[in-house]
Amino acid sequence: MPMQADYIWMNGKVIPWAEATVHVFTHALHYGSSVFEGIRAYETPDGPAIFRGREHFERLLFSCKVARIPSPLDIDGWMQATADVLRANQHRSAYVRPLVFRGYDSLGVDGRGCPVESIVASVPWGAYLGKEALEQGVDVQISSWRRMAPDTTSALAKIGGQYVNSQNIVMEAKDNGFSEGIALDIYGYVSEGSGENIFVIHKNTIYTPPLSNSVLGGITRNCAITIAENMGYTIKEQVIPREMLYLADEIFFTGTAAEITPVRSVDRMPVGQGKRGPVTQEIQAKFFGIVEGELPDQWGWLTPVQL
Repeated sequence: MPMQADYIWMNGKVIPWAEATVHVFTHALHYGSSVFEGIRAYETPDGPAIFRGREHFERLLFSCKVARIPSPLDIDGWMQATADVLRANQHRSAYVRPLVFRGYDSLGVDGRGCPVESIVASVPWGAYLGKEALEQGVDVQISSWRRMAPDTTSALAKIGGQYVNSQNIVMEAKDNGFSEGIALDIYGYVSEGSGENIFVIHKNTIYTPPLSNSVLGGITRNCAITIAENMGYTIKEQVIPREMLYLADEIFFTGTAAEITPVRSVDRMPVGQGKRGPVTQEIQAKFFGIVEGELPDQWGWLTPVQL
């Protein structure tokens, strides 16, 4: 079944889902001239709450800046649009997709003469890599596709056209019988998955690649670092060689869609005991406890929405 809802916010109005259409000459369809975010709204005992919405929209505005696509809204406006579409759809939990893109005017590569259009969609979406993956972990491979080199595209921005690289990584992995791929950067060091940041645990120290390894500065990545440091773990942002993935006691992915997902094998070699490890489980429990309203929101990550 395709993802859909009853309503969607488009260009300033909440409209029926089926009416949210674009022309086939839309610039973004031809050149990937779009920027986007992935945000979750979680159901809590007090109703739905947008998870770190302001941080996501800060990054959306940064992506707009890098892509030279003017944002039609400021952060408060995007937050209001998100609340409006959640209310319209009566979604107590949802995946939220804001998108800003160049519309239909001309077909030149420089699309700055095209109108800017935007949407905010909310759709039901469970665990990205499968509910069982949150407990059992996923099997991944090192991809033959490398992440983008510096000064080719902008790894810190979420620009639509760049995700051809991510598609190559995940399609290859699935064709080879894996759930996901891990890409290396152009120097051969660990970068990230097709849509997830990566953490490697060895002897109770947690390692993650720095932003200079062509990784997106993930919001959930930041949550995992914050939670782990609060628990007393040492976090090291440092270059990670490929073989450290085989040495790891635990590995986990982070991302808005993936949330916190353990990795149980890399290139068919088990990670640690070949199942979710205790450090990952501890960080997971704290994360889900906060976002689902069972633990105090001590860092102010949730914005409640009244339906």
